[in-house]
Amino acid sequence: MTDNNIKARRKSRRGVLLRVCKYLFAHKWLLALAFFLMVTSNVLALVGPYLSGKALDAIELGTGSVDIDTVIKYCILMAVVYIVSGVLSYLLAVLMVHISQKITYSMRKELFDHLTELPVGYFDTHQTGDTVSHISYDIDTVNASLSNDLLQICASIITVVGSFVMMVKISPVLLSVFLFTVPVSIIFTRYKTIHIRPYFRRRSAKLGELNGYAEEMLSGQKAIRAYGREDVITGRFDGKNGEACDAYYDADYHGAVIGPAVNFINNLSISFITMLGGILYMLTLIMGASLHPMLRVALSDVGTFVQYSRKFAGPINEFANILSEIQSATSAAERVFNLMDEAPEPLDAEDAVVLSDVQGKVDIDHVYFGYVPGKTIIKDFNLNCKPGSTIAIVGPTGAGKTTVINLLMRFYDIDRGAIYVDGNEIRQVTRDSLRLSYTMVLQETWLFCGTVYENIAYGRIGATREEVIAAAKAARIHSYIETLPDGYNTVLSDDGVNISKGQKQLLTIARAMLSDSPMLILDEATSNVDSRTEILIGEAMNELMKGRTCFVIAHRLSTIQNADRILVIRNGNIEEQGTHDELMKAKGFYASLYNAQFE
Repeated sequence: MTDNNIKARRKSRRGVLLRVCKYLFAHKWLLALAFFLMVTSNVLALVGPYLSGKALDAIELGTGSVDIDTVIKYCILMAVVYIVSGVLSYLLAVLMVHISQKITYSMRKELFDHLTELPVGYFDTHQTGDTVSHISYDIDTVNASLSNDLLQICASIITVVGSFVMMVKISPVLLSVFLFTVPVSIIFTRYKTIHIRPYFRRRSAKLGELNGYAEEMLSGQKAIRAYGREDVITGRFDGKNGEACDAYYDADYHGAVIGPAVNFINNLSISFITMLGGILYMLTLIMGASLHPMLRVALSDVGTFVQYSRKFAGPINEFANILSEIQSATSAAERVFNLMDEAPEPLDAEDAVVLSDVQGKVDIDHVYFGYVPGKTIIKDFNLNCKPGSTIAIVGPTGAGKTTVINLLMRFYDIDRGAIYVDGNEIRQVTRDSLRLSYTMVLQETWLFCGTVYENIAYGRIGATREEVIAAAKAARIHSYIETLPDGYNTVLSDDGVNISKGQKQLLTIARAMLSDSPMLILDEATSNVDSRTEILIGEAMNELMKGRTCFVIAHRLSTIQNADRILVIRNGNIEEQGTHDELMKAKGFYASLYNAQFE
């Protein structure tokens, strides 16, 4: 890795930590209380070894007698100090969990809100499962680190500093042992930290890929079973699962090495301190006052120093043990923030107007568009639609039919040319008002987990029950709804998987009928219903389409014979246009498509 890459990584890590800190500081008063509990708890815990030394002093009298009252007094004080410290530590842990949950809520809300602002193009190029992994796994990982690791690190700092001060006070000579062992621990930990970070980035990425693949395969179970591809997708899943497990193993293995190694170094330091303390104590007994004051130690000093040395070395070892978790949390936070940094849909123009009283006049003027720069799909597209007219768009798969709809709705912005609604260039009007001017019924139905009534009422805010029922009747779905166990209060499972595709389509059509938008987009809206139902829907659609400007994408050409104009698109160009009768007489591409459906 080059020096520039290393600097960029360090800058990125600092940026991630600063952004996490911003979430923490949003709860500064709770953090202040947590800091007070943490300091108090750890200071009381540091008093324990000092009281222990006092109790040993009471035993180590020159005459060999024991001052029982003093020993009992200090033992009781030790018990009280440790109990109070334990209670405060418990309260601190509860408070940190509360803070971390608040931060998790804020992060999830901010991330989901941002997802609703991303352009449609983002979801066309990213797996749903990987995006869900950001919302769930990555944020949960950050939450676990905030509630546990952060608390442990802060407490460790106080313990290390307090223990260091007490050890300096007891015997600077014994403390010299740490001049060798602590730098070794720090150098080793830093070295391993730099080298294990890529493993945790890879672990997060591989888990996202696994989630994305699993979500994709689970949503296509019927097709997989119909084609007997269970073994194939299982094999691919095993491959991705193996990669994820290998990534987990590599990260956990390299992270797990740090703790035992640092623990070994710290245990060596305590062993050296104990040996050196014993030697100094023996010298103190032998030489007495003639020994230099810095070298003189009492037995209680050695015992107290060993306890403080354990408190000093313990947090260093704990930090090494949780380092892998911190690396995982940093990588997860980086993935979350990268998603948050994805560019949202561009803001509306400063002088953008709100479409109101829309008549439905649509003009497309010399439009060019491509999803990928340099690869144009729509070429010099022109169209003029009068209010209330019905425009049918037909053509082979991949010709650009759905792309035209995406451009009308401004899911994507055109590269060149202009699109007008009632004389207003759509880039000069607000997106919300533009999209609310249309009602869409798509081939891919979307229903959410809720009642039948709620799914239909989604078409218009404030719709009454009578209006919902009227829309259902117009869509020829009312009778079916009445046969459900709870009628309109029947709860549909996720995406309506407990009803047929045709019934799902009818419900979305009822939802569209409830909307009062002046323009309508139908993208293969009757593709999932049988011929008899299609006739009934056709009658309802004719009623729905009255007075509205309608854009209809259809593969069943028999459903668009009454359209005011039919556009035949091929390779992004309008190859033919006219009424059904005109195009049939022309005996061109449309006529060949139409006749092919009856051969």
